[in-house]
Amino acid sequence: MCCTDMALAYVEAHAAWSEANTKPSLSRDYAAFVARAADGSARAAFAVEGVRCAGCMAAIEDGLAGLPGVSSARLSFSDRRLTVTWTGEAEADIGAVLAALDALGFKAQPFAPGRLSDAEATETRRLIRALAVAGFASMNVMLLAISVWAGNVSDMTPENRDLFHWIQAMIALPAAAYAGRPFYEGAFRGLRAGRVTMDLPITLGVVLTLVMSVVESLAGAAHAYFDGATMLLFFLLIGRVLDQTMRRRTRAFAENLAALRSESATQVEAGGSLRDVPLAELRPGTRILVRPGERVPADGVVEHGASDLDQSLVTGETAAIGVRGGDPVFAGALNGDGALTVRVTAAAGTSLLDAVEELMQRALAARSRALVLADRATRLYVPLVHAAAALTLAGWLAAGAGWHAALLDAVAVLIVTCPCALGLAIPAVQVVASGALFREGVLLNDGTALERFAEIDTVVFDKTGTLTLPLPTLADGQPEGGALRLAARLALSSRHPMAAALAATAPGAEPFPGAEEAAGLGVRAVVDGVALRLGSARFCEAEAQAEAALAVHPDASVICFRAGDAAPVAFAVRQSLRPDAAAVVETLQQAGRRVLILSGDRPSAVEVVARRLGVTEWEAGLTPPDKIARIEALQRSGRRVLMVGDGLNDAPALAAAHASLSPVTAAHVSQAAADALFLGRDLAPVLAVLAAGRRARRLMLQNLWFSAAYNLVAVPLAAAGLLTPLIAALAMSGSSLVVTLNALRARTGTARQGSPAANTAPDPTRAPQLARGRP
Repeated sequence: MCCTDMALAYVEAHAAWSEANTKPSLSRDYAAFVARAADGSARAAFAVEGVRCAGCMAAIEDGLAGLPGVSSARLSFSDRRLTVTWTGEAEADIGAVLAALDALGFKAQPFAPGRLSDAEATETRRLIRALAVAGFASMNVMLLAISVWAGNVSDMTPENRDLFHWIQAMIALPAAAYAGRPFYEGAFRGLRAGRVTMDLPITLGVVLTLVMSVVESLAGAAHAYFDGATMLLFFLLIGRVLDQTMRRRTRAFAENLAALRSESATQVEAGGSLRDVPLAELRPGTRILVRPGERVPADGVVEHGASDLDQSLVTGETAAIGVRGGDPVFAGALNGDGALTVRVTAAAGTSLLDAVEELMQRALAARSRALVLADRATRLYVPLVHAAAALTLAGWLAAGAGWHAALLDAVAVLIVTCPCALGLAIPAVQVVASGALFREGVLLNDGTALERFAEIDTVVFDKTGTLTLPLPTLADGQPEGGALRLAARLALSSRHPMAAALAATAPGAEPFPGAEEAAGLGVRAVVDGVALRLGSARFCEAEAQAEAALAVHPDASVICFRAGDAAPVAFAVRQSLRPDAAAVVETLQQAGRRVLILSGDRPSAVEVVARRLGVTEWEAGLTPPDKIARIEALQRSGRRVLMVGDGLNDAPALAAAHASLSPVTAAHVSQAAADALFLGRDLAPVLAVLAAGRRARRLMLQNLWFSAAYNLVAVPLAAAGLLTPLIAALAMSGSSLVVTLNALRARTGTARQGSPAANTAPDPTRAPQLARGRP
């Protein structure tokens, strides 16, 4: 059973428990959530909350490794999915895993894609509300603080100053209590689990600043620092919201794979009766009925019937494939007009669709292991901040300063080193660069991909739908005249993609009345007593003409037409190359990048495209595991691979590559697996993302170096007592402003450097395709 099936089974069990409003028994209600493999091992998936960085991943995986029977625990940072595997001899103990995660300071629940999506939306709304509160409070508190600053150098009486301080407190204290919850909760969870997280210095800085401000107000002091605390929360929440906004939504691939599955299948009993059964009950040898318009629920072989199947999500080919008795079919393929009786060859959990999901999970988990720039910086940041503040407190106490003065200087160190600039250094560049890429026709799915785009030295293309346009057209040099006009009108009555290529040549024409489609064969009609047929070579008795057409156009497919006793005609239909494909490939090669084509299409079609583009390295007839193997071999040799593809068979390769790009017309699963999507007919966005990645990485490094230099200067000043908490807050805000202004430079220079052709702006009318993808 695959992860999506496990999630669906769990949702059903959990819904039943929810209706009963009773606490579930782990052994009873979660039994369906555990998948058993053929070797006896068990596997379960969990959605984990509170994962912020690579350190959290390591803590979870190391913490679960010691549980009895657990052979592996792998966490995907992109969708926060934790996959735990038990050995065949051990019993899967879901309760022990949940308890261990709770002890580590992380909330978890069985993985369900829809629930994960809802939780992410809820967290985003929560952060935006907190940001709004912090922004409102910081503006009003700052106005009052400015009045106090001016009064301290003029004639403001102590009574008025104290009144302004307490008004600030009435605004800042409840605002900080609400807006700072994301940080307080993260710090508390970490402490409860014995871990120190980035949220701890933030929490200490805010809380100690507020406490010191209240103490100073009670003492009638000249300064309070409520403005520093609220401003700190406001800037930090900006970084947190930006990070949440740009976070990779890879969870979509699980939802998209679930959409390709049927929840049940129609089983054909021994006596011919029909019965709906869950997918989990299907076994090899079971006979099932696939009605017109349904998706094939499991891999199998056709026993009876004929139809056209849209297998584009499996093979990458947009042309529907005619199937009849003895032909293989795959789960997820969309059936056309004919009913099929299929003998199942792969049990639930072992279909090609399941294999693709498993490959994607492994690839995503492997890519999550790589640390991005922010993770590398934060690994050293937290202990250094704590050490600096503790040393400041201890040093002043040892020097004979009182607790008040020593604590004030320690708080100044915490404030001046709060990771505001560091928190904005990466997300700010990501957001600005993604906006610039959008103007170039590129939709960035994952902000962290910009760093990987900067490192690319090898580009791997799929052929169909990537180097070529998604919709087929008639090849050059086709027969014209009456045969083409008749075939085009007859094609209007067919839903076959190749028929659509013919129909496009007759704009404004009307279909022949009485035309009917023969499932899996073609379409026919009788016009003025003449029988017209359009479809496969066998249907039109045009095998010889089809072979001749393929000899001239080896990269094309053939659709045939016959009118009565006249000689049949074969039309070559193929997918045209994208207008700038050759120029883009040439630009990549001139820049010193290695270019390959890895396709699941037949060798003759791939060879023609490779020759036209000047690509010497190409392979054809590859399965999803084959593509991953080729990409992993390249990466083991030290290459940084960009994968550009569009079909379900490309999705695992997109996830396995160092970075990935997909057209907006791609399959849902490929859209989810890709780091970025591009619009329009041009291939030039490949150059755009590489140029944007290089510039973004350069700006990120500049921001990180500035943050480091800022701390090297500010920390000694604060530790020496030369900075009050107020000045520390202003310095921290100024560093954030510098980082943000530098990030705005990502708006320029993201245009396609060396682009062979200017791409058109994104077409708003095509936006719905982003959600639809292929059927």
